[in-house]
Amino acid sequence: MNIDKIRQQIDQLDDQLLELFNRRAALALRIGEIKKEKQLAVYDPEREKRIFNRMQQANPGPLDNNAIVRLFERVIDESRSLERILTKGK
Repeated sequence: MNIDKIRQQIDQLDDQLLELFNRRAALALRIGEIKKEKQLAVYDPEREKRIFNRMQQANPGPLDNNAIVRLFERVIDESRSLERILTKGK
């Protein structure tokens, strides 16, 4: 397989990741609506720990667990930002 073919596969995966990130963000917004309604905190450190642990346990590699946590920290941080905007009524 040549580099162009591999890059095409990467582009296809990037498209899938974009779709998945946005689907996840939409679900985070729904959670934000519920949290606002019930006056719950946006930040839930225990939930985040559970996510990180679950992802590390499911990780087959080649990314190491630290890389997985860093990636999910970023994804969760962006979800939290969306929830904060929603709960502030902006």
